[in-house]
Amino acid sequence: MNANEKIRVLLVDDHEMVRRGLSVFLETFDDLELVGEASNGAEALQQCREKSPHVVLMDLMMPGMGGIEAIRRIKAVQPDVQIIAMTSFNEENLVHDALQNGAIGYLLKNTSIDALAEAIRAARHRKATLAPEAAEALVAFTQRDPVQLPELTKREKEVLTLMVAGLSNPQIAKKLFISRTTVKTHVHHILVKLNVSSRLEAVKLAMKTNLVEIDDNLA
Repeated sequence: MNANEKIRVLLVDDHEMVRRGLSVFLETFDDLELVGEASNGAEALQQCREKSPHVVLMDLMMPGMGGIEAIRRIKAVQPDVQIIAMTSFNEENLVHDALQNGAIGYLLKNTSIDALAEAIRAARHRKATLAPEAAEALVAFTQRDPVQLPELTKREKEVLTLMVAGLSNPQIAKKLFISRTTVKTHVHHILVKLNVSSRLEAVKLAMKTNLVEIDDNLA
């Protein structure tokens, strides 16, 4: 890294006022340069390809493709891009998921401008920065009792995978070449084993615990 090179920063947030405020903040530091803005994860992917930022400030709660998915996809194709999750929320799951998918830092939006600048510089040098609240949330997450996942049969996993992909019972029956009645039976067994009362709850639990692997081409 050239000592005189400015750190190229991309802002990703669905609120224009937040982006405007951050852009003004960046202009106050001679070693930071705003190279682009995005309002959702899909735009962030495109901006990363076009602008090649060093560091991305990534909001997590956005319409369309959210921050967690954007982090995962950016790191998959541009591993040298360093991403700082910057959000108003410090839930245990969010902190864990952001870091698990490749974020190097996690800050809250009430972070001071000097602390944010230092976090950007640290990220450029591949050093992590966590807000104290985020660090506490991460510790709490790691101390949780492990979730005991139920044993599903191979067919039940296939059905659950298609449920997560958004397919209805008739569509699942057609996909797996089985009757609708058989699908209904499998769904019932899945709900019982997962100890949930609806398809939606089953899908949420499957996604939260990575109970099944999702193929984007299934739907």
